Amino acid sequence: MQRRAVGACLGLAAGDALGATVEFMTPREIQHRHGVHREITGGGWLNLPAGQVTDDTTMSLALGEAILANGRVDPQMAAKSFDGWMRTKPVDIGNTVRRGILHFRRTGLAVAPASEQDAGNGSCMRVLPVILACHGSDDETLALACRHQGRVTHHNPVAEAGTLAIARLVRMALAGTDKKNMLEGPVRTLVTEFPIFRFRIKPEMSNPSGYIVDTLRVVFQSFFDNDTFEDAVTTAVNLGGDADTTGAITGMLAGACCGVEGIPRRWLKALDAKVVADSIRQGLTLLEVAPVEVEPEDYQSLTS
Repeated sequence: MQRRAVGACLGLAAGDALGATVEFMTPREIQHRHGVHREITGGGWLNLPAGQVTDDTTMSLALGEAILANGRVDPQMAAKSFDGWMRTKPVDIGNTVRRGILHFRRTGLAVAPASEQDAGNGSCMRVLPVILACHGSDDETLALACRHQGRVTHHNPVAEAGTLAIARLVRMALAGTDKKNMLEGPVRTLVTEFPIFRFRIKPEMSNPSGYIVDTLRVVFQSFFDNDTFEDAVTTAVNLGGDADTTGAITGMLAGACCGVEGIPRRWLKALDAKVVADSIRQGLTLLEVAPVEVEPEDYQSLTS
């Protein structure tokens, strides 16, 4: 369990750093410039140093630190952690995330207004600390914790369903569940409830946007069609688009499945040393304190 938890944390960072180089590029542009992009080299539209990560990893780490400091998961805790993270002037921040945090600053409400337009992938990319902190909890508690952190910025049923599916998959991977049962469980449940998540649709796979459906189609196909961590993450990021996030979520899931030893050593060496140290420490510590308290919340009163 420990090596899988650390694998998930480092997998998130490695996929993020690999994908950041080709974020917003099309597959054809990636092929022209890199061939098959499979090395952590930095650059990209953010002009990052090699091994630096983006908001996917730093927001997740901020949430994890807040859970450890408070010993629980609740909307106010999550909102304050994201607000503090934004005040550090992160290298990148999504529009929906920014809007949700600014809403919290203005109103003190830790739940963004429900919106059909906020079905982005931001609540999914940062969910890993909640999964680890809820180790040993039941599924209902996991779902509640996912909503607590998600609704600060992404109060949308499609985003919530996708995020919960990933949380359930990572939890199964941490327990050593095989891919067949993972596919027949959370993925089938998600696709049954929301058929738009069906992912055997090749023409729509390339250049995915930040829409949670586009993101998870790439993640599912990359993860279930490949046997190794490197192949899964490489497949995801070479489809372009929001590649840091597709890489991060694929890396989180594949790392939980294969453990830290499945991540290419050269990728771990290329990552920022502080990110590596923080990821390892946080993954192990969250497991130690789990399951944390997940506070009930009256969303109706918070959003009225």
